[in-house]
Amino acid sequence: MADFDLAIIGGGINGTGLARDAAGRGLRVLLVEMNDLASGTSSASSKLIHGGLRYLERGAFRLVREALSEREVLLRMAPHVIRPMRFMLPPLSGLRMPLKLRFGLFLYDLLGARKLLPAARTVDLTHHPVGQPLKRSFLYGFEYSDCCVDDSRLVVLNALDAAEHGAVIRTRTRCMRVERRDEWELVLNSRGRREVATAHVLVNAAGPWIGEVADTVIRKPLKAPVRLIKGSHIVVRRRFEHDSSYILQAADGRVVFALPFADEFTLIGTTDENFVGDLNSPAPDLDEITYLCDVVNEYFRETITPDELVWSFSGVRGLYDDGAGRPEDVTRDYELVLDEHRGEAPLLTIYGGKITTHRRLAEAAMAKIGKFFQSLPPWTAGSTLPGGDFPPDGFYPLVAEAIGRWPFLSEPHARRLVRAYGRRIERILGDTLSMQDLGACFTGNLTAAEVRYLVENEWAQTADDVLWRRSKLGLKATPEECSALEQFIATLSKETAPPTKP
Repeated sequence: MADFDLAIIGGGINGTGLARDAAGRGLRVLLVEMNDLASGTSSASSKLIHGGLRYLERGAFRLVREALSEREVLLRMAPHVIRPMRFMLPPLSGLRMPLKLRFGLFLYDLLGARKLLPAARTVDLTHHPVGQPLKRSFLYGFEYSDCCVDDSRLVVLNALDAAEHGAVIRTRTRCMRVERRDEWELVLNSRGRREVATAHVLVNAAGPWIGEVADTVIRKPLKAPVRLIKGSHIVVRRRFEHDSSYILQAADGRVVFALPFADEFTLIGTTDENFVGDLNSPAPDLDEITYLCDVVNEYFRETITPDELVWSFSGVRGLYDDGAGRPEDVTRDYELVLDEHRGEAPLLTIYGGKITTHRRLAEAAMAKIGKFFQSLPPWTAGSTLPGGDFPPDGFYPLVAEAIGRWPFLSEPHARRLVRAYGRRIERILGDTLSMQDLGACFTGNLTAAEVRYLVENEWAQTADDVLWRRSKLGLKATPEECSALEQFIATLSKETAPPTKP
């Protein structure tokens, strides 16, 4: 008998979402990730839960409808890391006609099956805070709803819930090779230790690495080609004081988002470029940075220049190659390719996917491989992720409740903790009576108690894990603070013995 029913290679949103769904159906699940959770594309998204307004132009109605239907499902599932956001779309002369934009938003609302999110409307920008940072030539715009998300925390919460349903989550564990017989034998390497695990079904959910995994680990080429597309983002100091975002039309027909980010910053993205290079270190090139600055400068009164960047990052999407000429035209829909032969264990390969549709992707994957198991029916639609057991409009009441119970918390500190952990803030603060009880502060309000929680419960093993994927405090941390945090984590890691077997 195999050790596991299902083995998954890849700890991004696709892998962790599938691990959660499968473990919740009673399957024995192993997930292996060669680095940290969400260390690749899943932490380099535009931080949006959205339908993809621009996909309507390409006739991708099924994708848009599915994504829009998921917005409120995910908002109810994780109201701490996902929140509603209003977007302003100002028409720019010479591009899409205003009537076409307004009709597109009408269709967007129609497909969206909204219950929680408000509808689109036309806004007078001369008398609205959203118009203040824009050039005076913009007299009106169209406002609509989507949601924003802390993408890497969403991945971690999926992994955490999978583990709490019995899945084994192994980070910094590389699958070196697999042997395919009537079951899969996986040869793993974790910090130089060789381990072997067996599974009935194998899933290649390695994102842009699916081709590399197919060639070097499974040693069988992909049945369908993968197209690698790079999307880049830049972060600058905050350009507007309100909490809305902007969707800006570019002259080439694409759109660029400008979002409030991590309290003090503005996130701008994204690009679409064919990618060739080292998947472990994608980065924006100067042309991409200039492109994003130029698009924003068409709209905003205060210009942005490349030398103002606080941070920049790129993610590479492993998309199903549908033969489209331009990178932006390649389908963003996911594709699930099942390879099954009599007498051989099944293999499922996942192409593409979006943060927004990860839950539906997991259900579709289970529909493909469910025939190989006796498993429970779908269950995630009405579920909540760890810490998310409060209503979608309950975030600020929960912040007030936290300050009432732990009055030493500042409002920004309480807000950050609730945004990251929801009701599980209790597991960090417990019976503490003062900030001193939480131990040393490493940067801002990041305390030793919070770091200990992340190391012991959320697979954090380095300062980067904490500062960039479990939070975005790396935007303000000094080199000295990073070093002190790294040393503290090293002392915690010595206290926590690693598992000896999968």
